[in-house]
Amino acid sequence: MSTTVLTSIPTIDYIRILPEIVIGVFGIIVMMADPFIPQQNSKKPLGYIAVAGMIVTLLSILCQAHYAGISDPTLGTGWFGMIRIDTFSLFFHTLIALITLAVLLVSFEYMDVQRMRSGEYYGIILFASLGMMLMSSATELVMIFIALEISSIGSYVLAAMRRRIAESAESSLKYFLLGSFATAFFLYGVALIFGATGSTNVYTIASAIRAMSPVPPMIFLAVALMFIGLGFKVAAAPFHVWTPDVYEGSPAPIVALMSTGPKAAAFAVLLRVLFAMDAPGWFWIVWVSAALSMTIGNLGALVQNNVKRLLAYSSIAHAGYLLVAFAAARDTGISAAIFYTATYAAMNVGAFAIVSHFANAGEKYVNLDDYAGLGRRSPMLAGILTVFLLSLIGIPITGGFFAKFYVFTSALQSHLVWLTVIGVINSAIGAYYYLRIIVFMYMRDEREEVPMNRIPFGLAVALAMCLVFTIYMGVLPNRFIDYALQSAHDLVR
Repeated sequence: MSTTVLTSIPTIDYIRILPEIVIGVFGIIVMMADPFIPQQNSKKPLGYIAVAGMIVTLLSILCQAHYAGISDPTLGTGWFGMIRIDTFSLFFHTLIALITLAVLLVSFEYMDVQRMRSGEYYGIILFASLGMMLMSSATELVMIFIALEISSIGSYVLAAMRRRIAESAESSLKYFLLGSFATAFFLYGVALIFGATGSTNVYTIASAIRAMSPVPPMIFLAVALMFIGLGFKVAAAPFHVWTPDVYEGSPAPIVALMSTGPKAAAFAVLLRVLFAMDAPGWFWIVWVSAALSMTIGNLGALVQNNVKRLLAYSSIAHAGYLLVAFAAARDTGISAAIFYTATYAAMNVGAFAIVSHFANAGEKYVNLDDYAGLGRRSPMLAGILTVFLLSLIGIPITGGFFAKFYVFTSALQSHLVWLTVIGVINSAIGAYYYLRIIVFMYMRDEREEVPMNRIPFGLAVALAMCLVFTIYMGVLPNRFIDYALQSAHDLVR
């Protein structure tokens, strides 16, 4: 029976999951090679294999896109309707692959400085990224759940990689327990919507809901429960309480990954659930969550002295800005969310890459006071971090400016005046704590001599990737905006 099923799967379906196949194979290679490297030796060779895997994964995505350009059947559903390949999923595949590549490059130095000899670190990053990619292309709610668990379990383990640090184990335990509850909410929502429509396919559910008059209350409850589960994954208020503690205790490169990769994948799922599924009753849930996320995130960041906790609250605030685009709902709103996701990933990975380098052994230097005088001790590092912080504020010629401008413009076009006002006020509040870091770097004298290591090649490449993308999105955003609009159109058609 199983042989018959396998032979009935067309070759084109394997091309539709080519990036996942590649990244899975390289993850297995990393895990199998790990025992052959003595425990006391550096595990950097495994990192090289993982980086090679991500480069091949990116090439496979380009192959997928090229094949789609000459063979229309590639763009469409496969694997019995569980997977859909379009410009939307290709975009998120590319974004997640680039985030993972940057995190792997940053991890080389971090693993050596922290004296971590965990070869599985690189393999788990690959498997977690596989789950994120699958989330962005899955159109079956059960498949989304499986992909979500692949990504989440990897993230729980990675958060505890600093095994000798109590805060790391604590952060992983909090992340696991709260994440399990959030997953249960999502799964219960899936069960309810299956009971109401008889299907777990996003597009079949959309057709069933459109045929209902009136829509039964069970579907409204299902949408609310699924939003709770996904709201946790994107650190949106009021499901954000895990974020500061988990970010503080986790390894800095892993924070760069979990603040961008899983968030991008969860936002991709949320876009499919809300818009491709044509879910009813979501507007006020998103509106309230956006307002709360922006306000709680920015107010919480104002009183932080630990840079990782500050950026954690910043992450909550930026989830709110993204949800403003969701509330706008039209093609422009969806494309604004896609644009914002990519821009935020570049500037946040870049910021955490510098935090990772500067923290030194034991992540000793992560407080604002430690950054005092950085502009004199390392002008290049301080200058690059300044660009990322200005982009997070939304200053012109950076990607963050166009991202916020696009989001708030979309909101105004949808007559969301009060939500836009709340967003603009919160952006002004956010400027204070980002500028505060810059003030410490350039206008405060250092209290103690903080050791400065040279920037290794891997970190330099990762920072260059993030910096170029951040500036490019602020200077020449039109082409990317057009692609985002096409992705939004493909999502809802």
